[in-house]
Amino acid sequence: MKKTLHILFLFFLLTKVYGQYSPSTHNYTLAEYKAGNQNWDITRSEDGKIYVANNNGLLAYDALNWKFYQLPNKTTVRSVFTDNNIVFTGSYEEFGYWEKDDFGVLKYVSLSDKVIDQISANEEIWQIVKFKDKIIFRSFLNIYIYDYKNVIQLSPKSAIISSNVIDNKLYICTLNKGIFSLEDEKLKPFFFDSHLLDTKIVSLTSYNDGLLLLTSLKGSYYLHNNQLKPTRFKIDKELKQHQLNKFSQLPNGEMVFGTIKNGVFLTDAKGNLKFHVSKENGLINNTVLGQYIDTSNNLWLGLDNGISKIDLDSHHYFFNDQSGKLGAVYDVVKYRGQIYIGSNTGLFKLNKNDKLHFIEGSQGQVWDLIIIEDQLFCGHNEGTFVVDEDQLTWISSFTGGWTIKKVPERKNTYIQGTYTGLVKFEKQLDKWHVKHLGKTTIPSRFLAFEGPNIAWVAHAYKGLYRVKFDDNYDTISSVKSYGDKGIGSDFNLRVYNIKNNISFKTNDGWQKYEPIIDSIVPYNLLNEKFGKDSYIISEEDTNRLALINNDGLISFKAFNNITDSITFGNRKIKNRYVVGYENISKIEDSIYALNLVNGFMMIDNGFKKNLELYKPTVESILINKKAIALNFKEEPLSIEYGESLEIEIVSPRSTNHFFEYRLFENDNHWNELENNTIELTNLIEGNYKIEFRAKNDFGNISPIQSLTFEINPPWYRGTLGILIYLLIFALAIYTFFYVQKRKLIREQRLMKIKYQKEQQKLLREKTLENEKRIVQLKNDALQSDIKSKSKQLANNAMALVKKNESLQEIKKELMINKESFQNYYAYKKLLKKVDNSIVLKDEWEVFEYNFNQVHDEFFIKLKDKHPKLTSKDLKICAYIKMNLSSKEIAPLLNISVRGVETHRYRLNKKLNLDNDISMADYLLNIK
Repeated sequence: MKKTLHILFLFFLLTKVYGQYSPSTHNYTLAEYKAGNQNWDITRSEDGKIYVANNNGLLAYDALNWKFYQLPNKTTVRSVFTDNNIVFTGSYEEFGYWEKDDFGVLKYVSLSDKVIDQISANEEIWQIVKFKDKIIFRSFLNIYIYDYKNVIQLSPKSAIISSNVIDNKLYICTLNKGIFSLEDEKLKPFFFDSHLLDTKIVSLTSYNDGLLLLTSLKGSYYLHNNQLKPTRFKIDKELKQHQLNKFSQLPNGEMVFGTIKNGVFLTDAKGNLKFHVSKENGLINNTVLGQYIDTSNNLWLGLDNGISKIDLDSHHYFFNDQSGKLGAVYDVVKYRGQIYIGSNTGLFKLNKNDKLHFIEGSQGQVWDLIIIEDQLFCGHNEGTFVVDEDQLTWISSFTGGWTIKKVPERKNTYIQGTYTGLVKFEKQLDKWHVKHLGKTTIPSRFLAFEGPNIAWVAHAYKGLYRVKFDDNYDTISSVKSYGDKGIGSDFNLRVYNIKNNISFKTNDGWQKYEPIIDSIVPYNLLNEKFGKDSYIISEEDTNRLALINNDGLISFKAFNNITDSITFGNRKIKNRYVVGYENISKIEDSIYALNLVNGFMMIDNGFKKNLELYKPTVESILINKKAIALNFKEEPLSIEYGESLEIEIVSPRSTNHFFEYRLFENDNHWNELENNTIELTNLIEGNYKIEFRAKNDFGNISPIQSLTFEINPPWYRGTLGILIYLLIFALAIYTFFYVQKRKLIREQRLMKIKYQKEQQKLLREKTLENEKRIVQLKNDALQSDIKSKSKQLANNAMALVKKNESLQEIKKELMINKESFQNYYAYKKLLKKVDNSIVLKDEWEVFEYNFNQVHDEFFIKLKDKHPKLTSKDLKICAYIKMNLSSKEIAPLLNISVRGVETHRYRLNKKLNLDNDISMADYLLNIK
């Protein structure tokens, strides 16, 4: 019963301000799907894919990526329908179907070719429905019935506006001839009324044992027992004004009206408005060209400019301000039946005309909205105000009222954290008295009471303090910093009182104050229950706390029953968070408001939506960028070594998901894919099993899809390689033995040649040695001969010296006994003979010849070196070379010893000999 009341409250709240509230809406822009702006029709196939009839062709969406397919004639696709995953489309003078080939790619097959001669000029197919086992294509002029074999054409002779299948019957609504039914492949009149002349019946559906007719500009009618009556739905006024274009009905009887001018309207089964979603509150465009409700109650809209999806099954609703006036919302509160909104631009409320109303004088940052003593307090950048309807009463000039908390065990007394410290608010005689408590002026964003006189204050940016107040709360008695008391990091601190424990959310996780040791210690219980990266964004004194984590997921968790939790959030909502100032405020019972940029979100924390994820399927496989057929079934995929493998996976029935994969079955680590395609390269040979799964931010995972494949060895490690290796090995062995044989023959030949050369060398050496011996013997003989001749020459010279000496003595005796000779002439004659015997020219010539023979042309060589030498000089040189002394030389030259010395001195000058060079040595060295 309580749950029902919550839902009724939410319904009452939202229906009262339907113009601003809307279900969760996601828009897809042209930049995302990359095709034409106009989307004429939309549907969802059994496998979960969305197909859109686009201005440029056919769009397919697998919940992550869009793909575009173009008709062969490249015309606009006006209608789309799926049956058994076959996609039927209608276009300009063309209709047919798309079916996947073996490679997973949609291929188009034309059906209009079967009736090409029956299609009218400029005819376009605007609607496709299934009737029994047939597919019906509708244009304004004809219907074409396809039974999966043949196509037949039928015409009611009036413009066809819509075709509808109800209770296994096909109804054709025309512009001027009423409604027809199809029976036995013939159109038979079903109903006609003059009120329907020139009326576009957009849709026909069952309703309360009759039929509901929805027209473009005339509202809705109820047909029962062949009687037509206006329904007088409240929504009819909107439909007539904004021109109904599309209609859908939910299984619970609720109705969706898509209009040309003003978006989409959702009503209950009686036509009472629940929501209106338009460009004003979230829709990308107001002109609805096509719509479809899938099995998950998602409303898909094909718009004049874009595509939208509205979650009709969610109990979370949004207030969106597209004008930009509201800005970033910081707090939302319900006070005396009205919703007040505090934002960075000021204070707003929703008035009875469901419009955003700015409260004058509130411009500037609003931080906090709280009801105290049945009065609405507004913590503002300029101070603190009390709000009464549209009136603001300024009660505090202390700027930046971030938070305000009631003092425990003390009536009508509150402490506020501001830009400049702590401020006391005390109500006396229905009047608020405000006082700054002094002592500290730190920006106090977070505040929690430990006891009646002790509070903890977290600095807006850095620092944590324990504050003590005096008993009368007139002043602060002490302020103690706890930055060095075990706190991991004193940046970005948040402080709470959770179940009478002072708890801190730090950059390192949850910690708490331990009064026994007056220190801060890790709070393992909260780290386990809440998670180290989660912090509280609701009031901490409620039974169920709201937390947000680093991934942007918001959870409602009961402290005593952690399994009783609700988690929501998606990547679109995350983009609208006011980061660091996320706040969830309680509106009523299980209804909460989450602040967002340009609005807020109403949350029913008693509602849990099924977040089931579905098993992924393989969409396509490319090997070396070339698509392969997907008919390999259970057989492992065979891939050559070095080839790349690209796998595209999809899970179209899943929402807000991403994919993970692992390449090895026993690997516990799953890798997240950036999109839905994985490319594997540089894999070594072997068997592989790659596994995929879908996952969302809430931790839900899908069943696993797997694909086995085999990387074949490279050719050089395969059969061919082995054969080549064997051939190379055999060739190598043959080559080895052949080379060895050749080498042996060559070595033998070389050894023979070497032996011959050595023999020849030895022979030459022996011959040379013999020749040397012969020469040596000859030289020895010559030397002996020379020695003999030299000895003989010396003997001759000595004999000559002795002879000359004797003759000199004779001459001397003759000269002494001169007087003894009587005959002077006889004396002269005898003396002359003696002189002639002393110096004989012939004797010198004989001596010179013999000397040259012995000393190898000594005189010739000496004359060549010293051409100025006289014959007497040469004689002296010869005697000196024979090692004769001056005394021995003197008789040979018939001069005195002194004359020989004088001659030797002059000869030394002629030979240009230095003083340190002996003449004898010089002459002996002349060979």
